[in-house]
Amino acid sequence: MKIIILGTAYPFRGGLATFNERLARQLQAEGHQVEVITFTLQYPSFLFPGKTQYSSEQAPTDLKISQLVNSCNPLNWLNVGRRIQQMQPDLLITCYWMAFFAPCFGIIQRLAQRNGKTRCIALVHNMIPHEPSILDKLFAPFFVRSTDGFVALSESVVQDINHLDNGAKPKTSYPHPIYDHYGQQISKEQACQSLKLDPNNQYMLFFGLVRAYKGLDLLLDAFGKVKEQLPNLRLIIAGEFYEDEDKYRTQIDTNGLTDRVLIQNEFIADADLCKYFGAADLIVQPYKSATQSGVTQVAFHFEKPMLVTNVGGLGEIVHDHKMGYAVEPNAEAIAEAITDYYTHNRQADYTQYLIQQKDNYSWHGMANTFYEIYNQLQ
Repeated sequence: MKIIILGTAYPFRGGLATFNERLARQLQAEGHQVEVITFTLQYPSFLFPGKTQYSSEQAPTDLKISQLVNSCNPLNWLNVGRRIQQMQPDLLITCYWMAFFAPCFGIIQRLAQRNGKTRCIALVHNMIPHEPSILDKLFAPFFVRSTDGFVALSESVVQDINHLDNGAKPKTSYPHPIYDHYGQQISKEQACQSLKLDPNNQYMLFFGLVRAYKGLDLLLDAFGKVKEQLPNLRLIIAGEFYEDEDKYRTQIDTNGLTDRVLIQNEFIADADLCKYFGAADLIVQPYKSATQSGVTQVAFHFEKPMLVTNVGGLGEIVHDHKMGYAVEPNAEAIAEAITDYYTHNRQADYTQYLIQQKDNYSWHGMANTFYEIYNQLQ
């Protein structure tokens, strides 16, 4: 088939760009002609809370990525929609994650469909975002109406789509595949040496952008509860803060954790992921709300047990007391799981089970999910 992926990609950075590029590579490997159409302007700078939207990595040489879409210019949307209409792809996969893009994507899809050939399938990361706004009620239904079918990354997102679609259009879920391009695992000793950490300590890792819904405050309170029982335990926070860092530093001091929490407030480059995951014994995602998370799949790649909260689709992935923990989103439950993991030395058993599950999260399986929905639309 001729396939276009519409969404964020290089030169923009982040998990969604990584996902789209990896999906494009899989579709290419399966014999399809693939182009990724991304943004000239993704977010206006005043709407972006981070330091930069742009990647510091080298541009991919194995993908066709075209910067065409201005998210704020309706005339541009018309031009891009007509261009895709004329290109006559069999399939347009639109990466949807927030209502800000719904008018842009909705209009582009409507115009593309006018050639009578192109089918539009949305890859939905979040239908109802972690931090909702009035835009979700105003714009999200417009996007849903323009879409022929849906692939979500968790059943909870499928249910969110159904609230807007009444179950009328074909939709399914496939769990977030495992990122497999971050290189080989390295030993804890190597990782700690690179990060200048003591390999004799135990390390939990909170990885990724720091936002309110991700529950770092719950983790810090939980750590405060177990610090005396686990004197060698440390917490690494690796990721750019999209909130006030001082608020968390105050909480760290209040919980008596000043010397036991290490903060790396920056976007972590792909080449450095092996260091942080290599040093960690346990990956902790104490989210207050969620759909799914790419961090979980990075943990799969590096074969690290996880502690997640049982919100959204996280509990669908992390099997409780088998590859880690899926607990209630409160400090007491998180503290109890941390204590159980380290006092009973669960790492080896949980890692073995996790390795057995890796084949359930393949990029080939994700590609097949799009084929199945596409075939239902013929």
